[in-house]
Parts: sequence; structure tokens; C-alpha cells
Amino acid sequence: MIFFGVAEVVAVFSHDFFGIRTDQATIATLAGFAIGVSYSVAGVLVLTMKKWAVGFALVLLVAIIAMSVTGLYPTDSFKQIFAMVAGTSIVAAFVVYLRLQWNVFA
Repeated sequence: MIFFGVAEVVAVFSHDFFGIRTDQATIATLAGFAIGVSYSVAGVLVLTMKKWAVGFALVLLVAIIAMSVTGLYPTDSFKQIFAMVAGTSIVAAFVVYLRLQWNVFA
């Protein structure tokens, strides 16, 4: 999760990620930055292996999903739409996995 968050932050400021151009609008940049930082913070929280921290990480991940589906990112190509769906699916998979592993955390 930490890696994905850092990649998101780099992508929003470079406006290019694996050949997919991101919008240069301020709102899209700020939303991408917030998503990237939240993703990284969630990863660090999970590493603590504490239930309260993982619970907060789950809240951050659900917030990321909410930010992704609100339409703050203008999309004008299939590659952008595919990247959004794939990225949001990865976040959703982390949410499901962490919830299924809830009893592992202290």
C-alpha cells in the first residue's frame, strides 16, 4: 500500500503514469495527492498490526474508494477509465483482505 500511495503522488505531480496522462486541473491534483498520502498512511498503519490502526486504515481506504468514484478525475480515454477501475479494485481488494484478516491483528 505504501508503494501504491507513493506512485499515486508521483503520478499526480508528473501528470504521467505508464503512458496514461492525468489531468492538470488543481482539483484532480489535490484529490490525487490526498489519495496517495492516504494510501501510504494506511500502509504504515497496517504495519503496526494493531486493530485500532487497521480500523483507521480501513476508514482511509474506504475514503479513497469514495474519492475515486466521485468523478474528480476527468477521463477522456479508455486507458484512463481502465486505470481508475483497476486502481479502485486494488483498494477494494485490500479492504476485503484486511477485513477478512481482522482477527490476526492485536
